[in-house]
Amino acid sequence: MTETLSTPAPLGAPPPRETLLEVRNLRTSFQVLDGIVPAVDGISFSLGRGQTLGIVGESGSGKSVTAMTVMRLIDIPPGVIGEGSEVWFDGRELLSLPLREMRRIRGNEIAMIFQEPLTSLNPVLTIGDQIAEQVELHLKVRKKEAWERSIEAIKLVGIPSPERRVKQYPHEMSGGMRQRVMIAMALSCEPKLLIADEPTTALDVTIQAQILELLKTIQQRTGSALMLITHDLGVVAEMVDNVVVMYTGQIVEQGTVEQVLLEPRAPYTMGLIESIPTVEKRGGRLSVISGVVPSPFNLPPACRFEPRCPYRWDRCRRVEPDLYPAGPVQVARCHLHTPEGEGRRQAALETHRANMTAGRAFGKSR
Repeated sequence: MTETLSTPAPLGAPPPRETLLEVRNLRTSFQVLDGIVPAVDGISFSLGRGQTLGIVGESGSGKSVTAMTVMRLIDIPPGVIGEGSEVWFDGRELLSLPLREMRRIRGNEIAMIFQEPLTSLNPVLTIGDQIAEQVELHLKVRKKEAWERSIEAIKLVGIPSPERRVKQYPHEMSGGMRQRVMIAMALSCEPKLLIADEPTTALDVTIQAQILELLKTIQQRTGSALMLITHDLGVVAEMVDNVVVMYTGQIVEQGTVEQVLLEPRAPYTMGLIESIPTVEKRGGRLSVISGVVPSPFNLPPACRFEPRCPYRWDRCRRVEPDLYPAGPVQVARCHLHTPEGEGRRQAALETHRANMTAGRAFGKSR
């Protein structure tokens, strides 16, 4: 990555001290042979100290690119950070920092758990060496103390016989063990912010539950903030305080976890929740979101969800929607929340409620 980014000095003032992370108008794109791919397009959100934020969306919605941009792990070029993008962390604007200073923050104050632990861990170094290297680099301690902290970190995440495990290589461990090692490595320097990118991918249900419970317990113990990236709404319901729903690089809904999951206001979020199997839907046909995610080279001219939306109307094809208020602290990117869409909004909400109980009558009649 280049030493400095081609972005101007921050335009806004730092966020309040109780806000640990604040992303403002973040735009990340990639220059490829066929043109420019807008991976993240003007998103804004914040995360308080000790809180948990969930970022949800289909594959290709921009979730991981958002995290990689916050960590300054996007190669430039081909990556391009748009003008006006700001990422504030603990009172500092990260995108304008020299790379040398960013390296002191990355892995120390902000740590990330990646999707695939086997590809993220070095296959020719032991687990203990990899954790100790990070501790030595950021905490400036001797090798013996760094090794002892590696053992403590392995013990903290519930791996038995930590003194023996630190001498093993990644391929000698199961998938669940490797994921615990990634969590141990991320927590070894006691970061203020932990970013977990699909931390339970490719793990069976039992191990998933253990990993999620581990993250929750460690967060409560250390007081760190957690940004959880996932496509699993069940994980979101169990883990987070606030939710950001993304689609084709944009935020389509944002609010508390109770608001977004129990009273969704964006048609895309409604579709995601309606597709979840529940007891009420037993015996009925599950709802699906029609169509596929559009190509980033051929996005719809106005609303990007319009071709797949069951509630679309003429305005959706002509005018790009903003994030409109949809509740006390809830926003949704949909024209249903404009004065012109009020009548359609009520009809959409009634349809959503009916879809959430589809199959109930059929199940009772059997």
